[in-house]
Order: sequence, then C-alpha cells, then structure tokens
Amino acid sequence: MIQAEHVRFAYRGMEPVLRDLNLTEETGRCLAFLGNNGAGKSTFLKCLNRILEPQEGLVVVDGMEIRNTPRAQIARKLAYVEQHTDVSRLTVYDTVLLGRKPHMRLGPSAGDYAIVDAAIARMQLDSLKLRYIDELSGGELQKVVLARAIAQQPKVLLLDEPTASLDLRNQHEVMRIVSQIAKDDDITVVVVIHDLNLALKYCDRFLLIHEGEAFCYGDSGVITPETIRTVYGVEAEVTEVHGSKFVIVT
Repeated sequence: MIQAEHVRFAYRGMEPVLRDLNLTEETGRCLAFLGNNGAGKSTFLKCLNRILEPQEGLVVVDGMEIRNTPRAQIARKLAYVEQHTDVSRLTVYDTVLLGRKPHMRLGPSAGDYAIVDAAIARMQLDSLKLRYIDELSGGELQKVVLARAIAQQPKVLLLDEPTASLDLRNQHEVMRIVSQIAKDDDITVVVVIHDLNLALKYCDRFLLIHEGEAFCYGDSGVITPETIRTVYGVEAEVTEVHGSKFVIVT
C-alpha cells in the first residue's frame, strides 16, 4: 500500500510543479499517472521514491513514512524503473542480480541467486541471461529492468514511461506483464504513461494530473470526454468495444 498526503514540490527558484497531491492505493492494483507533458507526473513519481524531496507533505509505503528513512531501507520496499535505462557493459544476469543489492549484506546468497533465476525465468529471458544488455532490443531491455525490479521484491513498483520508444507489440507485452505483476505479487504498481488506451486496457486506477494538481482520481469512470477536454485540451469520445473502454480523439 502507498499513501501520499498534501505533497508539494518546486524546483529551486521556480513555481511549484506539484501543489497539493494526494493518493491512497491498495496492493494488487496498477495505477496510471496521466496528463500532458509538464503536468508533474514524473516529478510526483520521484517524490514517492524520495529521489526528489517534497517541500511539504508525506509519503507512506507499507506503513513506513519515507521522509527520514535510510535509502537502503526504502529500496527494500520500493523499486523504481526510470524512463531511460543506463545501458552498461553488464550481462542480463548481473543486471537482474543488482535488484538484490538492497537485501545483501556481504554478497549474494544462495537465496539471492534463486530469486534472480526465478525473475529471469518469469520474464522468459533464460536464453539471454549471458548476453550483454547493450546488445538487446528495446523490448528485451525493458523486460530485463522489470526482472531486476521483480528481484528486488518491492511492495511498490514505480515505472516512468515503460512503453516509451517501444513498438506496438512490445508496448502491449510490457503493460500486460506490469498489470500481471501487480496481481500475482499483490503489490502496488504506479506507472507514468501517455497512451490513454494502453492505460485503460491494463490499469485499474487513474490519476489525472493537471497543472500540478489532481484533477480527478479513481477507476476508469474518471476517463470521460469532459476530463480529457480539460486535462489534454482535445475533444474525444469514450466508447466501449468488446467490454473494453477506448478513447477516440475527434
């Protein structure tokens, strides 16, 4: 579970990017942060992980208030996958093993290796585990960083635009995996995403951020022509096909 109360953040010398943001999400859910570029989605995500320190407000993860918590302890509860992954000369296996670092003392244990093996198998990366990550396609690399996050065994998983630069097939594959992780592992997943239709297909909950504030927050019922008009400045229809909602820009 993750809670944020009255979070306010401003970069030095600038107007506030986040003004008074609140959320409460239970485990087993996938929450989408939606809104225009510059609305504050990625900034809020980083405040949830204390990569950025809010000037006001608090964040509680699995009962732990993170403001004065050591970063190693935060990393045992919360995993963060940034938008642009640093592609270094590491193998897939060693990259996923990094997810166990917050739990290690002197070095990897047999239990750590078992968790890494399971995460690699779950992402169907066994045939790639000795490949270097700078040799992988975008879709393969995204699966590797998800496997690393799974190996971290967090209570909350934060993803900043995990489908950016992926082709259509890999966008759906990654979001399907993300949605399944929330349910199978009974954790809270928070994802910054621009594609409303991908969000509607794979996410359970939606926070629409407009000018640094929460414009609306809830299930798919908050995605309406009126909210899209206000938040995105475009006219759209929201329709249903085979039981799934879709947004069509008119």
